[in-house]
Amino acid sequence: MQVLLVIVPFLVLGLIVLFIAFSGSPGALREAYLTRGGRLFTFVIVLIYVGLGVAVPAAVIAGRGEAEGGVGPLRTEPADKTIEEGKTLFIENCKSCHTLAAVQAHGVTGPNLDDLGPDKQRVLNAIKNGGTGQGRMPKGLLEGEDAQNVATFVSSVAGQ
Repeated sequence: MQVLLVIVPFLVLGLIVLFIAFSGSPGALREAYLTRGGRLFTFVIVLIYVGLGVAVPAAVIAGRGEAEGGVGPLRTEPADKTIEEGKTLFIENCKSCHTLAAVQAHGVTGPNLDDLGPDKQRVLNAIKNGGTGQGRMPKGLLEGEDAQNVATFVSSVAGQ
C-alpha cells in the first residue's frame, strides 16, 4: 500500500510529461485544455481524475483495516476469538479514555496503556476497581468473560 502512495504520483507525472511531449509543447497542452482538446485529451484527463480521485482513496481505505490491531505477534499471526472480542469491547468501552496504538486510540482521561504495558491481572484489577480508585473510571465497567477478553487483548498488544 505504501508503495502505491509513492509510485502513483510519479506515474501521473509521467503521463503528464508524455502528454506534453506528444502534444508538442506546454502551450499546446494549455490550448488543448482551454479548447477542450480532442477525444484523447478528454480521455486522459478523465483517467487521471478517476485514478487520483477514486482509485487511490479506495486503495488507501481498503488497505487501512488490514493493519488495525496488528502490533507485535498479532501482525503475523491471526488473532483468536478472545483477542478479537477483547478488541471490539475495548473499542466500544475504553478507546475514548485510554491511549492504545493497536486500535489507534488517543484518549486523554485514562493512562497511556502502551507506556504502562500492563499484564492481564493488572488490567482485570483496573476494570474491577475502576482504575486506581480515583473515580475517573467506573467500577465494574465490564464483568466476567468480557473483562477477561479485554484484559487478554490489552495485555497482548499494549507496548508492542
